[in-house]
Amino acid sequence: MKTLRLIGYTIAALLAENCPLLVRLLGLPPISVVTVSVGAAGLLLLICVRPTVGRYPSRRLRELDGGMTLVETGLASETISAGLAVWAGAALMPERLSAGAMMLHAAVILVCACLLYLAGLLRIFGVSVQMGLRKRLKLLFFWWVPGINLLLFAGICRTAGEEFRVESAKCELDEARAGSAVCRTQYPLLLVHGVFFRDSRFFNYWGRIPAELIRNGASVFYGEQQSAASVADSAKELAERIKTVAVQNGGKVNVIAHSKGGLDARWAISCLGAAPYVASLTTINTPHRGCLFAETLLKKTSRKFQQELADAYNSALQKLGDTSPDFLAAVNDLTQSACARLNERATDQPDILYESVGSKVRRARSGQFPLNVSYPLVRHYDGENDGLVAVEAAKWGASFTLLTPKGRRGISHGDVIDLNRENIPGFDVREFYVGLVHRLKERGY
Repeated sequence: MKTLRLIGYTIAALLAENCPLLVRLLGLPPISVVTVSVGAAGLLLLICVRPTVGRYPSRRLRELDGGMTLVETGLASETISAGLAVWAGAALMPERLSAGAMMLHAAVILVCACLLYLAGLLRIFGVSVQMGLRKRLKLLFFWWVPGINLLLFAGICRTAGEEFRVESAKCELDEARAGSAVCRTQYPLLLVHGVFFRDSRFFNYWGRIPAELIRNGASVFYGEQQSAASVADSAKELAERIKTVAVQNGGKVNVIAHSKGGLDARWAISCLGAAPYVASLTTINTPHRGCLFAETLLKKTSRKFQQELADAYNSALQKLGDTSPDFLAAVNDLTQSACARLNERATDQPDILYESVGSKVRRARSGQFPLNVSYPLVRHYDGENDGLVAVEAAKWGASFTLLTPKGRRGISHGDVIDLNRENIPGFDVREFYVGLVHRLKERGY
């Protein structure tokens, strides 16, 4: 269906782009030029306004498919029209076509192509999650360079097409299991963020994961602790949050905690009285055994430098809502020695299910900045890691799941919480969490 639509749109665009040439070649009267031109232009505008027909899972996917179709139409029609113009110029000029007519023909092709590209790219850029900043910047700087811009347009279509395919399949899967509520656990979920981030209604730390869990029946709440503080201080905030959510929603919660949030949760459970309110704790890429890299870095940098960095960070976070951020306390509690002391005190509690998840990247370039910089350093000191946390450090509880999809990429510390909203080949982060929560449901949690 889409192929037929693309062929039809390309023919319509070719008529609009080559209208002056066709009228000239066919020897039609002047009134025909106006009639055909207006008709072709109107058809092209209609295509640009409404490029899609039929039913789509969502408006976003409709706009994504429409934008992709318009750009593909522009690429196809411009290529054919350019070839036609070259042929006409070589074969017919100057016998039947003047230089002015050829210039007019070229101008019409350019205007029509730009109209298709503009209408398509605005749609794609407006709704695409996978386009990314890098591709947007490339287009911003090189859209005017002949040849390079066409390659960029083709790349954008490939990205949009893959996103459309993945997201359409995702919608079909959700629709098929809509009535089963596979994530409706007995107790609500409490998602706990890691260090240097906050729970914000403007930018969800967990990316597209919460919406997917809610769509499949889960009740989702957030830890809401400050972005940077010692484990003990963060755990104090978290313990109060656990108790509040648990009392208001069935008596207990299933805690899913990322990075340092896992240490905060363990301390809250074992040392601050939150245990009666917790059914399960699943830690995601948490440095349970600490980071030797962090410890070495602290030893090799001056106290003055550390304090200046901490002061700058604390000042910035206070402006964003933290009441008493403590950068150095947070970092120091992630070292191997600090985590060893924590593990002696924050022992696992009976009647609570403890599980853990870890991941690793296979090369530095697989992680977004700054994980691509930290990965080789952490590898040198701690071994295989996700850009920050070593695989061995992430192991805790009754079971440990290591995420290792096929390919050379791997899963980074940010990928595992969908921080960049990226569709990674071989790893659907939303489905991973759906499966994780579904297993909790099956076991009665």
